Amino acid sequence: MGPTTSPTQAPAPTNPASRVAAASLIGTTIEFYDFYVYATAAVLVFPTLFFPSGNATAATLASLATFAIAFVARPVGSVFFGHFGDRIGRKTTLVAALLVMGISTVLIGVLPTHASAGNLAPVLLCVLRFGQGFGLGGEWGGAALLATENAPAHRRALYGMFPQLGAPIGFVIANTLFIVLSTTMSDDAFLSWGWRIPFLLSAVLVVLGLWIRLSLAETPIFAKALAEKKQVRVPVAETFRTSGKIVVLGAFSVMLTYTLFYLTTTWSLSYGTKALAYPRQQFLLMLCVAVLFMAAATPLSGWLSDRVGRRPVLATAMVGGAVVGLLTGPLLGSGSTALVMLWLCAGLFFMGLVFGPIGAYLPELFPTNVRYTGASLAFNSGSILGASLAPYTAVKLAAAHDVSWVGYYLAGTAVVSLIALALLRETRTSSIG
Repeated sequence: MGPTTSPTQAPAPTNPASRVAAASLIGTTIEFYDFYVYATAAVLVFPTLFFPSGNATAATLASLATFAIAFVARPVGSVFFGHFGDRIGRKTTLVAALLVMGISTVLIGVLPTHASAGNLAPVLLCVLRFGQGFGLGGEWGGAALLATENAPAHRRALYGMFPQLGAPIGFVIANTLFIVLSTTMSDDAFLSWGWRIPFLLSAVLVVLGLWIRLSLAETPIFAKALAEKKQVRVPVAETFRTSGKIVVLGAFSVMLTYTLFYLTTTWSLSYGTKALAYPRQQFLLMLCVAVLFMAAATPLSGWLSDRVGRRPVLATAMVGGAVVGLLTGPLLGSGSTALVMLWLCAGLFFMGLVFGPIGAYLPELFPTNVRYTGASLAFNSGSILGASLAPYTAVKLAAAHDVSWVGYYLAGTAVVSLIALALLRETRTSSIG
């Protein structure tokens, strides 16, 4: 008999780079498409259909409050999916997270409205919104690990950029669809049934995502840990025992990411169409153009952070985000189309610059046996800090004071994230095997 090979020496299956990129990109594209479809509808149609009221501002605030539910659900999803992702594997857990998010989104598309179901309608909307956030809580961490754990050591940020690139792509798809619907049907038809189409079309994207992900093998790094039996019984407990401080600092370090994105997209859409009186289609088109700057900055920041380090790129982006905040009044508040576009483009450019390296940076902060849980918890806890109440808070600040106060709020989150980043280590040369 020939020599035997121990389980720890068994070669792990490998995935082609193109398939890794496609699988990590398609999932977050779908997730952010689903998420932003809801965000757009929360501004444009949900106040009327699910929260009818004699006060337009009160209806918008109620609708945006449901928007926040998903961000509370995301850390819960991180713990749930992280448990299985750190114990049984990245691939299986990613498929389950995608299904939860996709099914929740499709069901929103068939919900009865307040006119036909009364108060049950907003309750069901809240339940499904929780489902969206719960699924996304497991999606991002798995997609980031799928990319970074398959990457060469010197290209982890470039690979980790692909899940991040899904955000602007999903955003453009969602907004383009809303523009087409808004321009090809009357307002009455759009409010009656047209708004449902983007939610229902999510099913097509989910099937595509499942097909791509089911063709993957487990990541080599986790396959090695599995062979060596390095899993822990309760990953969330082990995460807080060994890396609790990193989870907290990681959450605050990504706080700006969320605040910047949802102020420059969701809140600006509300402010632009109401306070500045832009037609809905025009402002959606302006956002689609501006998000191209985010799409360009995301791979740029991944490439740069593989060369100069994660922290220098992130710090530069955070300073830029603070400057955008301080210029909110003079630019966005001016009402001038050129200056409004400048604010949107600058905000989303720095969003891409701060977003790109995070796909590698957060996973690199945690050991393999709790990496799914730790990275997911940090990223999604940051959503509570930075995004859950950002559009709601911005509406209140703009109404009580003026739009400059929204900018001060944005600049403040940039400072907080910069302080947290300063307390974390550089990871560019760290081993994650």
